[in-house]
Amino acid sequence: MPRSPYGRIEDELAKAFVVFEKEYMGRGPKEATCHVIGDIVLVRLNGVLTPAEQHLAKNPEGIDLVKKMRANLIEGAKELVYTVVEDVTCRRVVAMHTDLSTQTGERIFVFTLDGPPRC
Repeated sequence: MPRSPYGRIEDELAKAFVVFEKEYMGRGPKEATCHVIGDIVLVRLNGVLTPAEQHLAKNPEGIDLVKKMRANLIEGAKELVYTVVEDVTCRRVVAMHTDLSTQTGERIFVFTLDGPPRC
């Protein structure tokens, strides 16, 4: 498969999200990948749940608690996350969407930029 024209940016963003997760969340993902598609950036983090979160996620109330806590943490770090993406892509982040699967321990971030990366 041919390498993306944004390979360097994708690699930098994947590494930056590992650092962010370690520093801000206290634990890094087991794996991080990133894809740039036009003005969209997709970041996929695998293995983000702590053992305590995995235990909590065994029942519906725990799933809700883990998702709400993680959503609040990301919302509190939104400006920091935007800065990371903007610094690497040289574009302004217009929107961020994210979700966490308590079943697989995977977190997805989708960023809409004000145009394709230009760095």
